[in-house]
Amino acid sequence: MNLAALVHMPTEEYIYPRGRNALVIQLKTAREDIDTVELVYWPRYETDAGKRSVMQVPVSFRDRYCDTYRAVIQTDEISAYTRYCFRLTSGTECVWLGNAGPFTEENLIACNFYEYLWPNQTDGYEGPEWQKNQVYYQIFPERFRNGDSSLTPENAVPWGSEPTRECFMGGDLPGVVSKLDYLAKLGVSCIYMNPIFRAPSNHKYDTTDYYQIDPAFGTKQNLQQLVTLAHQKGLKVILDGVFNHCGYYWPPFQSVVKEGKQSPYRDWFFIHDYPVTSDRCNYDCVGHYKWMPKINLANYEAAQYFIDVGKYWIEEFDIDGWRLDVADEIPTSFWEIFAREMKKCRSDILLLGETWGDARKLVLGNRLDSAMNYLFRDATCAWLAQETIDCTQYDHLINRMLSLYPEEVMLRMYNPLDSHDTARFRYLCKDKEKHKLAIALQMTMPGCPAILYGDEIGLSGDNDPGCRMAMEWNTDKQNTELLHWYGKLIKIRNESDSLRAGKYHTIAADSEKNVFCFSRSTLNETTITIINAGRERYVLPPETLKDMGIWTRLTGSESPENVISAGEGTHYLECAPDSAEIYQKKVKV
Repeated sequence: MNLAALVHMPTEEYIYPRGRNALVIQLKTAREDIDTVELVYWPRYETDAGKRSVMQVPVSFRDRYCDTYRAVIQTDEISAYTRYCFRLTSGTECVWLGNAGPFTEENLIACNFYEYLWPNQTDGYEGPEWQKNQVYYQIFPERFRNGDSSLTPENAVPWGSEPTRECFMGGDLPGVVSKLDYLAKLGVSCIYMNPIFRAPSNHKYDTTDYYQIDPAFGTKQNLQQLVTLAHQKGLKVILDGVFNHCGYYWPPFQSVVKEGKQSPYRDWFFIHDYPVTSDRCNYDCVGHYKWMPKINLANYEAAQYFIDVGKYWIEEFDIDGWRLDVADEIPTSFWEIFAREMKKCRSDILLLGETWGDARKLVLGNRLDSAMNYLFRDATCAWLAQETIDCTQYDHLINRMLSLYPEEVMLRMYNPLDSHDTARFRYLCKDKEKHKLAIALQMTMPGCPAILYGDEIGLSGDNDPGCRMAMEWNTDKQNTELLHWYGKLIKIRNESDSLRAGKYHTIAADSEKNVFCFSRSTLNETTITIINAGRERYVLPPETLKDMGIWTRLTGSESPENVISAGEGTHYLECAPDSAEIYQKKVKV
């Protein structure tokens, strides 16, 4: 037994409350090193060893190096002062794990255990139900739709021109309003818009006024109309909060440029020396880009300014949340205060942070609700688009990703295939048919699918500026087959309890056949997704199915729905080459 690989700590990553009467407990071990894991637990006041509870814990996730075990224990009374330890067996070897480390003598439990002290209401990860049920649609406002030509900048190029980092094409808020019916019909449920506040660039990440809509996009009345009509159609709206940095011409920064040390805003930024000039770039800035100075959110006045900004757009326009730019470069202490203040405005507000890697820093503790899950995007891109890893490696990456976050958080994660900051997934695909397989993964994996505008009709381009092309509204130029595929899979997801909230389990990762298969399960439903990226028909071995009986094929080449009896001497679950199949079984509870 690899004792050095045993990891459990009495921290929020490994134990947290689910309400007042349940605890979620996690243990990590070396891959396939342990035969059985048992969790032994008892209340502090219980001195009779014979009355300790014992639970066998299954492997929840298995990556290349680690197994992750998760258990949920229920207590009759409040889960305060719950003591526990682990009993691990491997062959004939038996080891116990407590707070002081591994031990082999059972009688040492009495002095070597962990203890969870109190399930404070704010220590868990429960969130509003709506946040895990979303299909996001990201809109880059300048390139989505021109709905009011009077707003179009004078130097705009014709709609559909080859994008550059500097050009304007005339997209605006009235254009978004005009396509709300399109979005509702597609089945998406939450619009995420890139920045809409006043800024000189086409992307608006160089903000110069956080309290005004950029005049090229419209007015506050346009935003109010957008939010109101979106809500009437069942759509939510979140805005992009660029609080890590500002534009060079934001008045507080210009005060420092002009007044130097005498500026009352000098401590809002990270100034190296004076005078401040863009030529020397003698101040901290995001990505070493001199036109976007970094803001010091450890400064009380600066932090309070942006807390007020966040509250203003919630209270005045009833937006449903903030996507928070470069969230992982901002002090976590700021996010704790920001989250508390935003939740006072609206208890169900969504706070979604940008990060490109492990997001635990953002979503653990009383910080943000969710984060952009580029780990999902990167793994899926590597397997299906760029073909640099096989499906076994993909399985390892996905299981590792899932093990990072509490289940409640993972179900809220924002799962993109691409974004305004990456090449389009379709552009990267060596085989364009693989795009459809990736969409099936995106719609059935834990987390919330996130569609970049135009992906659904086949837009394809390299990274910025190529990915930020104008939306194509001419249906003759749209990939309608792809659009239909998106619509079908979104509908399947929206109608499935297991795809929105079910537990994940890898069924098969066959590198030789290039097939990946997994299930999502709730008490009343199991859904199986088969992704066949290979060249041969794949039949799921019946022994891999825990449940035989009647399955429904929700998607496929022959019929949108097929009832299949999977069991001995009958049909099996199968998938054609270069395709995806989704099967579902209802369970009577």
